[in-house]
Amino acid sequence: MLTPDHRGRLRDAASRLADAGGTAVVIAPSPDLRYLIGYEPMPLERPTVLVVTVDGAPALIVPALELPLAQQAPAADAVELVGWRDDEDPYATIASRIAGGGTVFVGERIWGSHVLALQRALPGAAWASATPIVGAMRARKDPAELDALRRAASAADAAFGDLVSEPFSGRTERAIAATLADVLVERGHDAAAFTIVASGPNAASPHHEPTDRTIGAGDAVVLDFGGTVDGYYSDTTRTVAVGGPGERLRAVHAVVAEAQRVATEAVRPGVEIEAVDRAARTVIGDAGFGERFIHRTGHGVGMELHEPPYATAGDRTVLEPGMTFSVEPGIYLDGELGVRIEDIVTVTDDGVEPLNTTSRDLLTVD
Repeated sequence: MLTPDHRGRLRDAASRLADAGGTAVVIAPSPDLRYLIGYEPMPLERPTVLVVTVDGAPALIVPALELPLAQQAPAADAVELVGWRDDEDPYATIASRIAGGGTVFVGERIWGSHVLALQRALPGAAWASATPIVGAMRARKDPAELDALRRAASAADAAFGDLVSEPFSGRTERAIAATLADVLVERGHDAAAFTIVASGPNAASPHHEPTDRTIGAGDAVVLDFGGTVDGYYSDTTRTVAVGGPGERLRAVHAVVAEAQRVATEAVRPGVEIEAVDRAARTVIGDAGFGERFIHRTGHGVGMELHEPPYATAGDRTVLEPGMTFSVEPGIYLDGELGVRIEDIVTVTDDGVEPLNTTSRDLLTVD
């Protein structure tokens, strides 16, 4: 189990808030709240929020009926716990912890109804996303987080090895997906989060849901899957050929493999993450498939499957050691086939470390 330094994270959030010239950070139940104080309540119509200010102790404001749960949070002793009753105005209580106007940075998972009520309670405040503060903290993983991500990736790789040791031909996508979910857990995941099994023409749909289509010889099968280990996600994709690949599949796979290699090599500290997307897109575009690369090259991964930063045009995030994200170019030919190759990578002091290590070659399965 991870033992995060929640007090240090709260101090870091307050320091970043000061640097941004803001008044408060307001975080509702979400991965951001779990990251900061280890508390995971359900998001409900009764507001639960963490308020971090530049001066003063952070306050966790909760419904009185959930106060006993909040007292058991890992960082309960690092915050002031404030309960409110159903006959009280929770938004006035929250507003009392925020000094008048200025900019309030709110987490992106807070309900719109709560934000609207807070805006009425704080009419002089400006409002902004807390992602540049808390999201930036979460983007750069600490050593314990990286260890969890490495273990998750290793478990996913082992699950893939188990899966492809058995025949695919004659089985349905749904059956393969069920086996994949089982081996993810057997290989060390706390739970399987998703299992995309897309065969033949279905492989041209990047987020295909497994069906009862029977897989046969000549099919390309895209396998995109992952789960959680100690609350951190794995996510990897490989494309296999059933009974041997045809020339079309072999050629498309070679382009995607080269794009994935070049994009991974573009990862290093000081580079804007959109350059990783550009590197993959250039290879695929030069091969004549640019219009069939229909998604970004990657997304951050950690406590959430998709989180900042994003390897896409327009994301100017400068890569720093510890940032961890996917590199997953693909080509999708409607009605014919699809190919995607994905690794999770982390930025090192002088380059990149792929966390997934299974072969990126076009594997043939029975």
